[in-house]
Amino acid sequence: MDFDMLGLASHLVARLAEQGITRPTPIQAQAMPHAMQGRDVMGLAQTGTGKTVAFGLPLIHILAAQGTKVAPKTVRGLILAPTRELARQIADNLQAFTRGSHIRVGLVVGGVSINTQIRRLERGLDLLVATPGRLLDLLDRKAVSLSETRFLVLDEADQMLDLGFIHALRRIARLLPAERQTMLFSATMPKHMDELADTYLTDPVRVEVARSGQTAAKISQSVHFIAQNRKKELLIELLDAHRDELALVFARTKHGAEKLKRNLEAAGFAAASIHGNKSQGQRDRAIRAFREGATRVLVATDVAARGIDIPGVRHVYNFDLPNVAENYVHRIGRTARAEAEGAAIAFCAPDEMDSLRAIEKLLKTGIAVTSGSPWETAPAAKPRGNRPGNSARRPRRWKGKRRAA
Repeated sequence: MDFDMLGLASHLVARLAEQGITRPTPIQAQAMPHAMQGRDVMGLAQTGTGKTVAFGLPLIHILAAQGTKVAPKTVRGLILAPTRELARQIADNLQAFTRGSHIRVGLVVGGVSINTQIRRLERGLDLLVATPGRLLDLLDRKAVSLSETRFLVLDEADQMLDLGFIHALRRIARLLPAERQTMLFSATMPKHMDELADTYLTDPVRVEVARSGQTAAKISQSVHFIAQNRKKELLIELLDAHRDELALVFARTKHGAEKLKRNLEAAGFAAASIHGNKSQGQRDRAIRAFREGATRVLVATDVAARGIDIPGVRHVYNFDLPNVAENYVHRIGRTARAEAEGAAIAFCAPDEMDSLRAIEKLLKTGIAVTSGSPWETAPAAKPRGNRPGNSARRPRRWKGKRRAA
């Protein structure tokens, strides 16, 4: 199958060919025909499998065919993303597809001048890519109206739930017309996703090309069981073996990410960091330098786990394991993109064993052990008596010893 067979307009097929995209991925082949027919779609697919094309090209195809003039301060199609990086990535892709056409694409995210965004919205837009928080700011200022919005896409909807955007989504939904086409895409399917789908989708077609928690086949995964105070030493050793390749390192906190970046610079690596304490300009410059190879190591928190689409990333290091198991899937999905090969290396300290178990439960498989052996935990303490209020168990304590591999 090729894109011509999906009924996509010839100029869009040509735009794809210019970017070296000639054959649809499974999620694109299965979702696009339904989307182009105006159906609501609920799509589940691994990261790096082309979900942006799956929803973006049908929207552009339909909007171009309609040829309707956009009213001031209105948008015809709205795409919501959980992070600034992902929103920018989507907008960049859509702008490449619409180059030379009358379709206008806009981007609104936090961290940059809201007044500039207000001016860009005055003429109206065919497609607006936004993060929920900044969109609500603009709606409160009456800088944009959703009364004419007939298309809605929720991309990486599971992370919107993780980041607490559910109330923002409900506010936005009340401002949209009831008659609209809605598409929801995600890489994992947490418990509340069906509730979200019931709220926003009408008789949707469910397209599932990977089970929830499945990772790309070409990612080799491994774990090192290592004490927290020895992680930095091991990371430097592993990075040093692949100095010419791009590596993405995930830390749990903003402070931890910045400290680790400085440690790597002191060890002679060209490193940068992105996290919530960085301005949008700083984050954009760090990603640009990483994409161009001027920076070889990028240290990030989960704010960037779904916003980096750089085919050259060969190694993803989970310096700190994520608290939410699904985030592991999205982190390691930054490598092995577009069917390339990649490696995901996890470091597990004693107090991260519960996180590792949750990840392996989600993956439905164990992760290969490269060094060390699993940390043991002491059994939970029994309740002290049976009086009311004494039923809670004490936190488990780590023995700090290893079990034979």
